[in-house]
Amino acid sequence: MNTMGDGTRAVRAGLPEPEQFEPTLPGPVFAAHFHLSGEPTGPYTYGRDTNPTWTHLERAIGELEAPGEPVKTTVFASGMAAVSAVLLSQARTGDVVVLPDDGYQALPLVREQLEAYGVEVRTAPTGGDAQLALLEGAKLLWIETPSNPGLDVCDVRRLVEAAHAAGALVAVDNTLATPLGQRPLELGADFSVASDTKGMTGHGDILLGHVTCRDPELAAGVRRWRKVVGAIPGPMEAWLAHRSLATLELRIDRQCATALALAEALVKRQKVTGLRYPGLPTDPSYPNAVRQMRRFGSVVSFVLPDRERAERFLTEMRLVDDATSFGGVRSTAERRARWGGDAVPEGFIRFSVGAESTDDLVADVERALDAALGES
Repeated sequence: MNTMGDGTRAVRAGLPEPEQFEPTLPGPVFAAHFHLSGEPTGPYTYGRDTNPTWTHLERAIGELEAPGEPVKTTVFASGMAAVSAVLLSQARTGDVVVLPDDGYQALPLVREQLEAYGVEVRTAPTGGDAQLALLEGAKLLWIETPSNPGLDVCDVRRLVEAAHAAGALVAVDNTLATPLGQRPLELGADFSVASDTKGMTGHGDILLGHVTCRDPELAAGVRRWRKVVGAIPGPMEAWLAHRSLATLELRIDRQCATALALAEALVKRQKVTGLRYPGLPTDPSYPNAVRQMRRFGSVVSFVLPDRERAERFLTEMRLVDDATSFGGVRSTAERRARWGGDAVPEGFIRFSVGAESTDDLVADVERALDAALGES
């Protein structure tokens, strides 16, 4: 299957062997317990441990993360459950963990918990591979690339090589790229982690996350953590996620093409500053991105002059929802500073490109900018 194209793989991933008169993708299994006589040695014993619907989804994600390779994927109730499972299952009192200081907004909450458990946490920006300077004595390096919301890209291979030489494991948050944009395990990482709430499922109606590992022992630790804390996805959410993977390439290709077109239009706007998109040849992240990414994602970020004009811009758009999150088929945008926590200007916009027709979406943004900035 590793020779198939991304679209074929996405459509077929995780499907069971065909059975006469059975559906190609079995429906969700709603069960807290299963028939279980004698010794509990079968694959399904209790609903917090295993579920057939999870099994199909986990196989599907594994086939996308590392085509043709024996990997283990564990799905979780949310992206943060997946993030926490890696960090909190691996770090012990006295260990050192290296995090980005410009990563996802909830990552500082995990940092606080790690420090409460006696873990030393060091942080540095994603850009410039700055985390390299902090690896001495580290147990785990956490990479987020492209970073959210700043869209910096670090050299994963370089960081992995240095971390492994220092005796550290490496986890990559691959949420923004998805496995169709970047494969962290192929770049040498020990864990590939994502919030599948975003681009993987892509419809803005599921909370889900996953962790994929090559090493069975690391995977077992992550899976044990899920069992201990009970951070399990519902069977309906898991089934919907698997169904959604079939359109992953279709969605991602449209979104990436439109994101580049939008970035190219925004470059021409004098009052739009701080434009970032890793697929734009003039972007500071482009040299790294083009070496390790196969697609550049659906998110574009930029800065408008102030809060008032940023909010006017968001109000004026007709095809874009003012909402948080990203990666969905419907475009969303938000003034990111409204949450606090991110080191961004008041007029910073994180724009998630959806699957609308490219010309329609770009025209809507152009018109809204005209109204917000007094341009025409």
